[in-house]
Amino acid sequence: LFEGIVLVAINPYEQLPIYEQDVIYAYSGQNMGDMDPHIFAVAEEAYKQMARDEKNQSIIVSGESGAGKTVSAKYAMRFFATVGGSASETNIEAKVLASSPIMEAIGNAKTTRNDNSSRFGKYIQIGFDKRYHIIGANMRTYLLEKSRVVFQAEDERNYHIFYQLCASASLPEFKDLGLSEYFHLPV
Repeated sequence: LFEGIVLVAINPYEQLPIYEQDVIYAYSGQNMGDMDPHIFAVAEEAYKQMARDEKNQSIIVSGESGAGKTVSAKYAMRFFATVGGSASETNIEAKVLASSPIMEAIGNAKTTRNDNSSRFGKYIQIGFDKRYHIIGANMRTYLLEKSRVVFQAEDERNYHIFYQLCASASLPEFKDLGLSEYFHLPV
């Protein structure tokens, strides 16, 4: 049985001033539905229920390719860090997502809808202490679109860097990368 709210991310394709610090404070302490729908309203509801019920909470962020799901998760983490008083102590969102560029180098690609579409799902687990300050986080990734490992739609770029490296192994530039011994390919 699923109970809760699902956040559907929609990318406005331009930076809007709706994620600033003053907006975080405006949503902090409010009840769901008292203000306009917002990622901060969803985060506040999860935060309040965690504190009140002392039970784990989940926020599911859903949306199409390029909708801004990862960015929405970053905004939720920023909200938790700010209302929990740990924003100045640690930049938790940056630390949690520090591994993201590495994963995205392996798992992102051009699709017909998005020039930099992630093929990995992300599960971010945030730990809080008894005062509800963030004390750590863990991000797990899982391959979401296994079909694209072996199939590439027209007008899409193959996303798996391993195949790109294999395809370029015979190029003179490949030798300069120092990867020949790891691929055991004739160069």
